[in-house]
Amino acid sequence: MRVRIANAPVSYGIYRPDHPLPPDRLLAAFRDHGYRGTDSGPIGYLGEGKALARRLARHGLSLAGGWADLRYGAEPAAFAADLRALDRALDAFTAVPVDDALFAPRPTLACPADPERFAAPGMPFGPDRLPSDRPDGPGRPGRSDQEWGDFAADVQRAADRCRERGLEPVFHPHLGTAVETPEETRRLLSRTDVSLCLDTGHWWLAGGDPVAAVAEFGPRIRQVHLKDADRAVHERVRRAGGDLWSVVAAGGFPALGEGDIDLPAVLAALRAADYGGWLVVEQDAPPHDQDPGRSPGHEQGRDADMDMDQGRIAAQQKANSALLRSLLRDPPPVAPHRTPPEPLRQERPHS
Repeated sequence: MRVRIANAPVSYGIYRPDHPLPPDRLLAAFRDHGYRGTDSGPIGYLGEGKALARRLARHGLSLAGGWADLRYGAEPAAFAADLRALDRALDAFTAVPVDDALFAPRPTLACPADPERFAAPGMPFGPDRLPSDRPDGPGRPGRSDQEWGDFAADVQRAADRCRERGLEPVFHPHLGTAVETPEETRRLLSRTDVSLCLDTGHWWLAGGDPVAAVAEFGPRIRQVHLKDADRAVHERVRRAGGDLWSVVAAGGFPALGEGDIDLPAVLAALRAADYGGWLVVEQDAPPHDQDPGRSPGHEQGRDADMDMDQGRIAAQQKANSALLRSLLRDPPPVAPHRTPPEPLRQERPHS
């Protein structure tokens, strides 16, 4: 098994390109914590074209891939617009030099949020509710064969578009979207040749077992997002009527080793399957968005809270790297010569 470890902006609650955390400080933190790469986050946050390549080189990091959600099976005009957005992502990915084809950026194909599923994500797990592996989950209407065919055909078109640019795409089953469950994933993979991004946390909360998934899909897995998850937290939030953001905010995705995922068993399964590629550590954090409507006093207090939150996240990501490297017996890379880092904190515009 030949792997490199990356992290992702989502671990810091970054979901939009104009996020106030300076990207160079984020990448410096990843580098200092021993990661060798990063996910792109929202396209534009880390820059694009030569600016992106220079920024990554400055921090000694590679690009592991990035997210692109498309409205598969939708009206042709909507899907065509999403393909243009995919092209922008592919332009960014292909602008970054690659030293080993095994670690080229993986375009991560996924679906946009589905409002009904986002409101009640994943499978219910409780003493009176057993997990279901029905195609669309308990109480959810199933797609017809024709709808599955249209959906899969569009996924295949997106995958082919990535390959035309020299990149191998992976599809990411994700809570709150049209493809959540293991059975839905099987249906999609049986109708396409797209590779799979196995997200251990989302797979677990959708009713799957990531160790069994590695055994089942084997070489079809071309990207791994390592994420811990807590079904007890997830179930409590679901019972209270919380949505996916509520699951994230309540700690449904804790630091590695603090949830239900058997990380050593996952790594052993990947080793047995001779997996090669990126291991992207993700610990989904709530979005930290600027609120311009607050008064200066409130904003100052909010800055202090966010600084504390960023410090907590940084400590967790450092611990995630150390735990994963100890299990892999992988020493951290030698960091390039640099000036001392500035504190990792949010920047706010002046009043």
